[in-house]
Amino acid sequence: MLGWFRKLMPKEDRFFELFTQHSLILVSGAEALQGMLLGGEKVPHYSRIIIEREDEADEITREVMIAVRRSFITPFDRSDIQSLIQSMDDAIDQMKKTVKATQLFEVTEFDPMMAAMGDTIAEAARLTAKAVPLLNHVGANAAQLNHLAEQVTIIEGRADDLHEEGLKALFLAHRDGNAMPYVIGSEIYGNLERVMDRFEDVANEISAIVIENV
Repeated sequence: MLGWFRKLMPKEDRFFELFTQHSLILVSGAEALQGMLLGGEKVPHYSRIIIEREDEADEITREVMIAVRRSFITPFDRSDIQSLIQSMDDAIDQMKKTVKATQLFEVTEFDPMMAAMGDTIAEAARLTAKAVPLLNHVGANAAQLNHLAEQVTIIEGRADDLHEEGLKALFLAHRDGNAMPYVIGSEIYGNLERVMDRFEDVANEISAIVIENV
């Protein structure tokens, strides 16, 4: 009975606009991270972009949380809305933490596996940006949403493999010498892995919304 009532009542649709804006920020941040991991003189430039995007994403997240409290009827469960925007925000937050780690250790050159992880993160961000607007008609787009979420999960598996290969290469390169490059490199690899994990969290939230609303 409550389900029919919710369908008949007017809903706050601005959530989808805010989700979409945030997803585009994720793409911009991920592509900047991808550029940063190529190393060289543009590292500070890309680092600034990521920090700026994180600030923008925080503002959108606040708007969503305020809208959740103020809206009488939401397009889907309030807790799902909060979990989705929070998982998206966690992804850009983790990108910023990656930048902070590189700044702390004054890193401007990155291993090939780090750059490859940056590629997977950018790919996951673009898939997320494709999926999020489809939530506006979750029933009609259920199959496509599930496919996109599955693709993100597959990419996360690739990123895990790159993480392991990168750590192994670091260990072999520095096991008989100065351990500091390994410590620094493993910190950066760990941050990149957590960025990818956060995108998998977003994919899982999308899958959960599909299950609950179809």
